[in-house]
Amino acid sequence: MSLASVRVDKKGRLIIPKALREEMGVKEGDTFFVQRVGPSVLQFARVENPFDVLAREAFKERRDGTAITLEQWAERENVSLEDE
Repeated sequence: MSLASVRVDKKGRLIIPKALREEMGVKEGDTFFVQRVGPSVLQFARVENPFDVLAREAFKERRDGTAITLEQWAERENVSLEDE
């Protein structure tokens, strides 16, 4: 489900349909940014803690066997880890 029709209630709230919430993993307490992007268009984006995003990616890399050490990263990026 990627398109749905919703109504605004008396308090100005929009209800995200259950199928869409489940598809996106939206749960009670999640926070969203809302931005007006056109005369009658609103864009919503879920707020995520950047540390949670980084941790999720680190666990994925470790699970997939693609994680590298800081030293390997520095060598690949030609960055010195020595004090200057």
